[in-house]
Amino acid sequence: MSTPPASTPLGRFRWRICAVLFLATTINYIDRNVFSFTMLDETFRHQMLGIPLGQPLTDADMALFREKMSHLDAIFKYCYAFGFLLAGWLIDRIGIRRGYAVGIGGWSIAAVMHGLVHTVTGMGWARGLLGVGEATNFPSAIKTVSEWFPKKERSFATGIFNAGANVGIIITALCVPFIIAHWGWRASFIVTGAVGVFVLFWWLSIYRAPEDHPKLSKEELAHIRQDGPPDSGKPAKWREILGYRATWAFAIPKFMTDAIWWFYLTWLPTFFNSNPAFDTKLNLKQVGIPFLVIYLVSDFGSIFFGWLATKFIGLGWSVNKARKVTMLICACCVVPIVFASMTSSITLAIALIALATAAHQGWSANLFTTVADQFPRRAVGSVVGIGGLAGGLGGALLAAKVGFIINTGGYVPLFAIAASAYLLALLILHSLSPKLATVELRST
Repeated sequence: MSTPPASTPLGRFRWRICAVLFLATTINYIDRNVFSFTMLDETFRHQMLGIPLGQPLTDADMALFREKMSHLDAIFKYCYAFGFLLAGWLIDRIGIRRGYAVGIGGWSIAAVMHGLVHTVTGMGWARGLLGVGEATNFPSAIKTVSEWFPKKERSFATGIFNAGANVGIIITALCVPFIIAHWGWRASFIVTGAVGVFVLFWWLSIYRAPEDHPKLSKEELAHIRQDGPPDSGKPAKWREILGYRATWAFAIPKFMTDAIWWFYLTWLPTFFNSNPAFDTKLNLKQVGIPFLVIYLVSDFGSIFFGWLATKFIGLGWSVNKARKVTMLICACCVVPIVFASMTSSITLAIALIALATAAHQGWSANLFTTVADQFPRRAVGSVVGIGGLAGGLGGALLAAKVGFIINTGGYVPLFAIAASAYLLALLILHSLSPKLATVELRST
């Protein structure tokens, strides 16, 4: 069954829901990414090290600073990982509308708290609380897509809201250096954190389940439910979900590839600012330009690769073939990134990183969609939560060692890991779930 053209009675309210998910993901990534830009601010560096502002920082001071920032980054990721597990459980039990609202409000408060602390310990608490709150975003969004879109549209819808991650990073790169320059690093956290309140009110005003929504036409509801009626059983239990190979086919690739994305988010500003291979280094005022290029291209990648899988399905390919061929293309596009750490040209490095981040976003959109492809809706939040836990742990384990790796071996080992992770992850996914077959839950 193909999607009717816009001239038919079929409405498009489901795309308004997708727009809210896009905006929430945008704010989510703004709040988490402010930290990576404040790390370039001299005042922030001095205050986190407890060194008077007038005293120059030595190489030893900067090495210590990188180690401390690695530990703060790891705290966020560990809390994000376990928060993901809690978020999946919560959303499957109290519903998407209330669960997502709790998450948006929680992470917005935690983001503001960053601007009120004075020590590394205080920053660690703020990063941890932010991680727990932000973990609600993807379980909520993926489950929303599974409820509001038929299977053939899900990867495209996921690609669209997932593009909000790149928009968030672009806005952060353009606005946060300006805010820091004019009002200091504390204002960057307070201003960006407060924006989440507007998203919270919009979400509460617009979201209802499709069957309960007064603005949804009967024709569009029938289109959404073309794959079958909503689940009527109880939420699936973790001990049952963990017994399915399909769960691990999602969780293990998340563990392997989320770590790469987290590395990009936190350390790319420092990479452009201090990579010894570059002839030219970028300071806080200049570093926004490469981020604008990289994440505009990433936005295109998220939407394009989400659309590509949908296009393959429309050509008659099976869901399994369409998803995995698209993910293979994405994995191959990441491989050249290893040369970004070796070149002396910032322009070439930006191009290679942009290609890799675009491919990651396309990979991520399709990987997330495999959950909705295989599991009934009542299990989607919990499965995404388990995968998010795995992804967060992978990111945290790498984050805890990034400072040490850079101090001892530079950026080459990190980019080599990135180049190989996706192909290996796809091989594991295919081994565990060769057909992306539908899972029949035993619990009712």
